[in-house]
Amino acid sequence: MNQLFETPVSGRRIAVACTAVLLLAAVATEGADTGSVPLAGAWTLSGGLALAALAVPPDRFGPTAAAGIVASCLVTVVNTQLTARPEVTFGTVESCALLLVIARALRLRPPLSAAAVAVGSLVALTVMFLRLPETEYGPVGSLAGPAVWCAAALATALGLYLRLLDRLRAREHESGLQAQRLEYARELHDFVGHHVTAIIAQTKAVRFASAAGRPPSPEELDGMLAAMEEAGSQAMQSMRGMVAVLRDPAGPVSAAEPGAGLADLRALTTGFSATGPATTLALDPRLVAGLLPPGVATTVHQVVRESLTNVRRHAHGAKAVTVDVRLAGDATWPVVRVSVTDDGPRPAGRTPESAAAPAGLRPASPPRGRTGYGLVGLSERAAMVGGRVTAGPRPGAGWMVEAHIPLPGPLPLWDDDVRTVTPDA
Repeated sequence: MNQLFETPVSGRRIAVACTAVLLLAAVATEGADTGSVPLAGAWTLSGGLALAALAVPPDRFGPTAAAGIVASCLVTVVNTQLTARPEVTFGTVESCALLLVIARALRLRPPLSAAAVAVGSLVALTVMFLRLPETEYGPVGSLAGPAVWCAAALATALGLYLRLLDRLRAREHESGLQAQRLEYARELHDFVGHHVTAIIAQTKAVRFASAAGRPPSPEELDGMLAAMEEAGSQAMQSMRGMVAVLRDPAGPVSAAEPGAGLADLRALTTGFSATGPATTLALDPRLVAGLLPPGVATTVHQVVRESLTNVRRHAHGAKAVTVDVRLAGDATWPVVRVSVTDDGPRPAGRTPESAAAPAGLRPASPPRGRTGYGLVGLSERAAMVGGRVTAGPRPGAGWMVEAHIPLPGPLPLWDDDVRTVTPDA
């Protein structure tokens, strides 16, 4: 059976066509048992309609099933008025087809329509043994009646089970789509928000300097505009990549691919330093040489990017930022520890107890008291790979975002060397 569905479409159609021909031949053979050519043709027609109801598209199932049921009942009524009667069978293939029609109706049709088709099929099945000679009514009826009803009950259970299974699959599919939409929303925030925040910060700096009577020189203004242009271009590139994913989620572009590698941390921190506080990157070389799982590497990059974005938004007085990515734990159960700290002033109204609070509780704008959703998304991402993210004020001054992401197994390298990279290196 698996080989049948793995064959090309043309081969599958040939197999279906051959099966249909064999079933129609079986129905015609049963009709020939009547000894009457017109009656054999009627048998073939009614059986063919019942079989067709199993093969037609769902939107044509109702009329085809109704035609098959009516044809079956008419053939039975006509057969009782004629002397030509079958001696061996009263329509085995047609009976099986009508049982499957009950199952398909209960699976596909609305409740009232499904009930009508099921009742009609059951009536056609119950009276079908009347096609036999009258002398066979007693012995065959006592056996065929209960057997038909039991088979109809099994077909009903099968149809209801398939209906329930279809509903569960539809809900699961919708749940998957909703999760995908949320993932795309988080990716859009990460990819575009970082660059847009840089543009806003540069614009505010120019306005603040101009309002203070110290407008930037033409060279400084040109550098700021170039930085804004670069940030805008990167935002547009990220937006195009996200739109491509939305158009074709199964295509080669992945929502998690842009800037997701540890090798891009250097460029990320250097670019941040060019328009913000001086940033130092301490990167464990074991993480560069070792093969991190893609989900872990992506999460590490996103933690650093979102943390730097929050520094730009909230830590306006920060002079230095430190990004530290290294292995912790032991060789058997290693953990990637990501720490992003700044020396900016602590937001008003925060207490040291908030250091243990989940990431995302930091106000996006202290005067307004609003909350940002970027770090909340990071907490969700870290939880997906078994990690956790916390954020809070540092002792004295500044803010720290820290993530611990466990690895599924030991890395190929394990030593204690850590490389520090500064923006000017």
